[in-house]
Amino acid sequence: MTQASQRRSLLSAHPELLLGIRRGIEKEGLRVDGEGTLAKTPHPVALGAALTHPHITTDYSESLLELVTSPLPSTEELVGQLRDIHTFVALRNPNEAIWNQSMPCHLPAEADIPVAWYGTSNTGMLKHVYRQGLAWRYGKVMQCIAGVHYNFSLPEAAWDFLTTGDTAQARRNTGYMGLIRNFMRHSWLLMYLFGASPAMSRSFLQRTGLESHLSKLSPDTYCLPWATSLRMSDLGYKNPSQSELHLCYNDLDTFTARIHTAVTTPWPAYEAIGTHRDGQRIQLNTNILQIENEYYATIRPKQTAGRCERPNTILHQRGIQYIEVRCMDIDPWEPAGIAEDTCRFLDAFLLFCALEDSPMFPAPGTCQESQGNFATVAREGRRPGLQLSREGQSIALSDWAAETLARIAPYAALLDEQTTRTAHQASIQAQLAKVKDVSLTPSARLLTALQDSGQEFHQWTLAQSQAHWAALQARGLSAQTLAQYDKAAQDSLAEQAELEAAPAESFENYVARFHAALLAA
Repeated sequence: MTQASQRRSLLSAHPELLLGIRRGIEKEGLRVDGEGTLAKTPHPVALGAALTHPHITTDYSESLLELVTSPLPSTEELVGQLRDIHTFVALRNPNEAIWNQSMPCHLPAEADIPVAWYGTSNTGMLKHVYRQGLAWRYGKVMQCIAGVHYNFSLPEAAWDFLTTGDTAQARRNTGYMGLIRNFMRHSWLLMYLFGASPAMSRSFLQRTGLESHLSKLSPDTYCLPWATSLRMSDLGYKNPSQSELHLCYNDLDTFTARIHTAVTTPWPAYEAIGTHRDGQRIQLNTNILQIENEYYATIRPKQTAGRCERPNTILHQRGIQYIEVRCMDIDPWEPAGIAEDTCRFLDAFLLFCALEDSPMFPAPGTCQESQGNFATVAREGRRPGLQLSREGQSIALSDWAAETLARIAPYAALLDEQTTRTAHQASIQAQLAKVKDVSLTPSARLLTALQDSGQEFHQWTLAQSQAHWAALQARGLSAQTLAQYDKAAQDSLAEQAELEAAPAESFENYVARFHAALLAA
């Protein structure tokens, strides 16, 4: 019996540990008007305060909603709550829709893309200035790309069976870093199976200077013919200065030490921008990263941070609480942007990553081979006969995908042991069908839909988004659930008002205190 099989047997003998798995979703989406153009209206008051609402906030832009679930014990509850949040937004903001695609809608002039506003409290201003800094560094257009983030955690006691270490926190950190390494080895598979952004509007390309890199599908639609996810490719959102970073995924201490270096090391191009213009702060600092969250990665180790706490400091002090998968495209066929079946597969995939042996990466602690495979599949994952690299040897994507799905299957069966259904195992079969028939992948389906309908990317996505919006409004919410969301919105507005009314230090002092909270890792 392999070590992985032994770990599965231990979890099977302790079903409470599997029942203790928690998963959550953060789903981004642009608000658009009836023509599919970015809405320039303020964050709707009926949705509450973006600063303090637990489920409805904004990401980069005032128009980029981020809908956040609670950590929940089942995929059914998870997607159910995400649909409820979407439904509430549709009911309380009926004249706009959420653009249900990762690549952006038609955008206004760069200067007219509104940066998210969180009010006048120091906490709110810190979030706003950070986003202003992103605009100065990378431009506003790239910040309008959207995705789905999937959060996953195992209960503390599970790591006692799965890893070794002197303390519970050490065992937890070791386990999650091993999960992250295995995720990076196999994340190319997620791009093939779920990448759903092979095309985009010409207007986005013109804004970014990328028009010559793609093929013209129709007058307003450009694509890469074999791409799975332009969002996650080298044509999507990238941070050029981060190419200088060499993060280590072998242990948490080295990881946090290198993040600390990135948020404390000046970068010449950002020094040239400066921190103030016309007496107003325009970025938090001139370092490679203003804050830790600026680091762009497909997966992150996470710990819940409070106001004025630094994520890197508390990650180092308290350890990893959960992991955040950041590479999932929005599913344009799902009203909430992700299907239950996708969530079931992700649970089995992440459990596989957690329990399988996870050798250390070579120095400096990253895996160039894995990064190369991911980039290749994002850009040309459906190319017939595509070869990837596994431990220096060439292997067909189709062969490696089928082999990996076979290895994940026992983890799906393990999750199904806790239910009366075989839904997790069915999710494996659904993905295997995509490996056998590339036309079933979301990226291929999207290109086929555009060609069959004769519509432009913008027209097709707008029609999908509006149909989802109408379906959500027709779905409705119970009076009790609607009242609960209304109350949460009102409570969040009151909490923001209370923050703004309280005595406060100057914003410059607050920023200095925020920087001082970054302890050396």
